Amino acid sequence: MPLRSRQRLGKYRVERRIASGAFADVYKAYDTIEGVGVALKVPSAVTMDASTRDAFRREVRTIAKLDHPNVLPIKTAEEIQGHFVIVTPLGEESLDDRMQRRMARHVALDYAEQMLEALACAHRKKIAHLDVKPENMILFPDRRLRLADFGLARVVRRTLAASGSGTVGYVAPEQAMGRPSLRSDVFSAGLVLWRLMSKQLPEWPFEWPFVGYARVIREFGPELANVVRRACEVRVEKRYTNAAVMLAAFQRARQRAEL
Repeated sequence: MPLRSRQRLGKYRVERRIASGAFADVYKAYDTIEGVGVALKVPSAVTMDASTRDAFRREVRTIAKLDHPNVLPIKTAEEIQGHFVIVTPLGEESLDDRMQRRMARHVALDYAEQMLEALACAHRKKIAHLDVKPENMILFPDRRLRLADFGLARVVRRTLAASGSGTVGYVAPEQAMGRPSLRSDVFSAGLVLWRLMSKQLPEWPFEWPFVGYARVIREFGPELANVVRRACEVRVEKRYTNAAVMLAAFQRARQRAEL
């Protein structure tokens, strides 16, 4: 059953549910000891058998290694009153929420660069995210973006023996077929970047030029458009090998576009 408003879960007082997915719910809550707002991610009870709990514990340890200002940190992960609870800092909104309003060119590019910085940190440690989408990018004061949900959804999907993973609309073709890699994150990041620039999301079969191409060329220039073109190649071997390589290409293209 979903947690209720004002329900106590250990030292946390639940305020409201702020997100709901196939595998977990996220709640805004208040830490009555520290006196701060937090986000509680509670995986669905139907997926939480003993093996899945062990997998989550291993994954939490992996995420704890990603010490980066653009990765959403885990404050704690523990069993509370029969619930496996992952506690993180509470952001202001998601990038998806922010995309519903007008966004200046430099703000869009700042968010894109922070997204790639987070993914590059993970890829250097051979960690794939596999669910890169605006809903998993949480915004904090001073326009700080933090990428959330590293590996957590993947753990559940693996235990359910799903043929594919990721979110429809952002998932790479090979990932949907059950063959994900670091380059799958590159593809998804390319789609997020294109949506930031064009306000539109490309669709299968991902033929170039993407929808909104004229606007991107006019407002951002051909160099940044070409970063997306390579990132979103349907043939995996033609993409950037990982997010660190894509980040470097993005920074070069941004610098040239701003000269």
